[in-house]
Amino acid sequence: MTSVSDSRELGAFLKARRAQLVPRECGLPAADGPRKVPGLRREEVAQLAAISVDYYTRLEQGRVRASASVLATLARALRLDDDQQRYLYELAGKADVRPRRRRPAQRMRPAMQRLLDQLTETPAVVLGKRLDILAWNPAAAALYTNFASIPSDRRNYLRLLFTDPLVRGMHREWGHDARDAVAALRMEAAAEPDDPELARLVGDLSVQDPDFRTWWAEHHVNNSSYGTKHYRHRLVGDLTLDCDTWSSPDGSRQRLMVLTAEAGSPSHDALRILNSWTAEAPSGSKVEDGTP
Repeated sequence: MTSVSDSRELGAFLKARRAQLVPRECGLPAADGPRKVPGLRREEVAQLAAISVDYYTRLEQGRVRASASVLATLARALRLDDDQQRYLYELAGKADVRPRRRRPAQRMRPAMQRLLDQLTETPAVVLGKRLDILAWNPAAAALYTNFASIPSDRRNYLRLLFTDPLVRGMHREWGHDARDAVAALRMEAAAEPDDPELARLVGDLSVQDPDFRTWWAEHHVNNSSYGTKHYRHRLVGDLTLDCDTWSSPDGSRQRLMVLTAEAGSPSHDALRILNSWTAEAPSGSKVEDGTP
């Protein structure tokens, strides 16, 4: 249980830490003129942590308690080292949710793997918790990127959409697609709000991308299972594909995302050409070391 004195001490610690930082080292634009106070403003910390300014202000004033997920995003926004993070959690009366060891891998359902294996000419990806990419077929690797070359703990659809230049650049309507993906992650967060891996993902992207910070703070949600994607592929040019997602019925939160084109359309022909060029590539459809 957090005491009043601990809440005040937590607020004082947050205030002191933001005073030690400058916008440039946190990925924020430099101020136009001199600042009245040193360090980051409350508004900037709230922006980096993807929380409201009012909520952060109440945290500094000791008038509200922070959840474990908020503490994790604040730790990243304020660039806290290990000792400072432990101190932050102690003041907040929360268990330190940072994983001490590798979490169990998300295991592919056999039926989901069979579905993926049978989709030989259609790009398909299996998404797990937090939109982690658990498996893919050769057509998906040809369309997007060589997923096998990406470390499993970075192999996340949203992370690639925001931080991988190749994946980001191929989306002709990147703003629309990225915002929808952020809204989908918001729906994911409702299932496990204190998931430390989710907090790490949100914290990393909040620091790295201003659009993500803005859209995450808007709290929009989206559980749509279909839509249209517009791509510009480096080898076959423009593609317009229908994107459909089917959820596993067992509660594992695994989903099969499939991209198709109308038969006889230019996009369908482009997919066939792309698949023919990569026909000899290994499938890579199973994750070897697991995704935490």
